Amino acid sequence: MDYHAPLADMAFVVKELLGLDETRKMPGFEEVSEELFDAVQEESARFSREVLSPLNAVGDRQPATLQEGRVVTPQGFRAAYQKFLEGGWNGLTCPVDYGGQGLPNIFAAPLEEMWHGSNMAFTLGPLLTRGAIEAIHYAGTEAQRQRYLPDLVSGRWMGTMNLTEPQAGSDLAALRSHAVAEGTDHYLITGQKIFITYGDQDWSENIIHLVLARLPDAPAGVRGLSLFIVPKVRVDEAAAGIVNDVHTVSLEHKLGIHGSPTCMMSYGDHGGAWGELLGQPHRGLELMFVMMNAARFSVGVQGLAIAERAYQGALDYARTRVQGIPVGSTALLPIVHHGDVARMLAQIKAHIEAGRALAYYAGWMLDLAHQETDEARRTWAQARSDLLTPLVKGHCTEMGVWAASEALQVYGGMGFIEETGVAQHYRDARITTIYEGTTGIQANDLVGRKLLRDRGQGVRNLLEEIARTLPQLHQDPQTPTEVKDGLSEVLEMAQRASLHLLQGGATNPAWAFAVAVPYLHLMSHVVTAWLMARSYAVATLAQGNQSAEFYGDKKNIVSFYMLHVLPQCRTWMQQIEAPAEVLDSVQRSLVGASLSSS
Repeated sequence: MDYHAPLADMAFVVKELLGLDETRKMPGFEEVSEELFDAVQEESARFSREVLSPLNAVGDRQPATLQEGRVVTPQGFRAAYQKFLEGGWNGLTCPVDYGGQGLPNIFAAPLEEMWHGSNMAFTLGPLLTRGAIEAIHYAGTEAQRQRYLPDLVSGRWMGTMNLTEPQAGSDLAALRSHAVAEGTDHYLITGQKIFITYGDQDWSENIIHLVLARLPDAPAGVRGLSLFIVPKVRVDEAAAGIVNDVHTVSLEHKLGIHGSPTCMMSYGDHGGAWGELLGQPHRGLELMFVMMNAARFSVGVQGLAIAERAYQGALDYARTRVQGIPVGSTALLPIVHHGDVARMLAQIKAHIEAGRALAYYAGWMLDLAHQETDEARRTWAQARSDLLTPLVKGHCTEMGVWAASEALQVYGGMGFIEETGVAQHYRDARITTIYEGTTGIQANDLVGRKLLRDRGQGVRNLLEEIARTLPQLHQDPQTPTEVKDGLSEVLEMAQRASLHLLQGGATNPAWAFAVAVPYLHLMSHVVTAWLMARSYAVATLAQGNQSAEFYGDKKNIVSFYMLHVLPQCRTWMQQIEAPAEVLDSVQRSLVGASLSSS
């Protein structure tokens, strides 16, 4: 079935749970209104439904191809991109000074969910362009900004991110691509990159590659990486219009996202690819993280989006597929009447509601971090955004894979048949827990950089804010026991787990990283439980323009979440508190085990 954006659910989070009042106080966002939000969302929903969604299966069945050295994207993708540009979607949150509309991220998060939900393979292209825009705007000289940003913002040009090499995946210290100065204003780059999303395409007039490489005097390791702007077609005055020494070697044959070309790129086969240094020498990884953190947030939204798309299909199927007589009935009824099917659908829905609240809340923090005028509040928002990024990326993508699998289960045997469509969602979702940093890397970031490095200050601030919510919840007679007790229990677990990791990680950091993924799951769920509890209170007020039934459903799904989802936290807590010696012993046996003994 086609994708239909859940506009009411999206609006509930943005307008009622989070609100736009704080956003309107930020410079540049004064004209933001609920009416503008509604208009933008409705137009994006129409575009997603009518243009992108019909091409989703097309891209899956007719993948991008490499023909005579050029990538040809699936039929209809190029025309859809032109409509994407005509709609003004490419520059929605980009700086006004360079042709963008300057709208807040709290507007963009629902749009990204719609676009990824309707056609994830397509939307990956514009996603990386926005990352390139952020990096150049953050670190570029004014000349570089003027040279590249207007055409990137307009979409005439697209951008890519080039990190990975055959021998350097998550370990970028092993990177070998190098750059040599030629004159005073540019470099010649040589090397090979793999897994480059939209490394080539037939949509834009030019492609601006951001490439990590080493200078001759670079120190070893990741501290020796520099970032270079390498256009596919040169734009410098000396050789404007000349094709650069960059070409696509091959395309990867992937499990999913077939419509998105994943390229092996070669730089400098004929003397060196012309490029400009972006930012300071040997500071490339720091700048790349500006781009990568934006991408990690967007990939988290991908997980949410694919969960919603899979849920819509499963719900429609369950409402129309008649099979068997449910317990307590005397008639053949659609399978949604069977208790187990209803439970699966409710669990998917509950996870989506919680994940959406988490992702949109993180988007709002990004707005505060970028636009807030009060320096102390801006610093606080940046720290909170940094803390939320691995949660959004790790939790929402794992949830997306699980939800797609559970949705497939609702279909039964038909879900295993490609023509049904749900199998594509499962295959597409699987990459989200891997690219832009695996779930394990997100968890290591959470424990290493966000917990241990600052002795837990950022985590402590978040948990203290959540704790301040509890008295109000307990005093409200309309808040059910499962909401009060559920949040109280997971908050206590998160506080205990954080202290346990701080104490144990100081003497045994290897153990702390070994249980980082359970900690990520636990922290994600305490934040989502907090947001879901707040959602219950907001739904009780029912001050929006939705029906009483809508708000009743919101409260029901919160209660279900507290009773059926949160109990998983006890398992993660037990894993975190388990004796480290047991894991150490198992790891030693794994390292020493031979294939014949396994």
